[in-house]
Amino acid sequence: MTDDPDAALVLECRAGSRRAFERLLARYERPIFNAAYRILHHREDATDVTQTVFLRAYEHFDRFDPGQRFFSWIYRIAVNEALDLSNGRRRSEPVAEEIASDRPGPERVAQDDQLDEGMQSALMAIPVEYRTLVVLKHVQDCSYEEIAAILDCPVKTVKSRLFTARQALRQVLVDRGLA
Repeated sequence: MTDDPDAALVLECRAGSRRAFERLLARYERPIFNAAYRILHHREDATDVTQTVFLRAYEHFDRFDPGQRFFSWIYRIAVNEALDLSNGRRRSEPVAEEIASDRPGPERVAQDDQLDEGMQSALMAIPVEYRTLVVLKHVQDCSYEEIAAILDCPVKTVKSRLFTARQALRQVLVDRGLA
């Protein structure tokens, strides 16, 4: 067994502990929603994916290997669900989020919002497989090893695909005059 504290919670869940499941839900619900949202760019779909991920995890705790990191296991479920939904139905919504902020001045806020919107738009313009890698590495701050575990591929493949994803994103940004 690893020293992953979540593995102990999964074992408690297998034994029927609702409280252990609630702790896992509290710890991972927001990060999974954020990853799904960045991949799908649609709030309702990201919410659906998040709910499905926890349902699938709950139904399949018996398949979790305590020698693995729980983070990698549940993120693999999340990425697969988001990709399945993305491949099955193409939807998007504008990225106009109301953010209460203490950032300086309306000009700076407008500039930051425009940059965020441009970056999100560029991210949505690259293939979903590349978007997933960029989100996992640069938004969710996963290591190469974690991404490899989530996507079930070698670390070298992750590095190679991430390089290609960054190049594709860069080209979109250059084409749009944002880089």
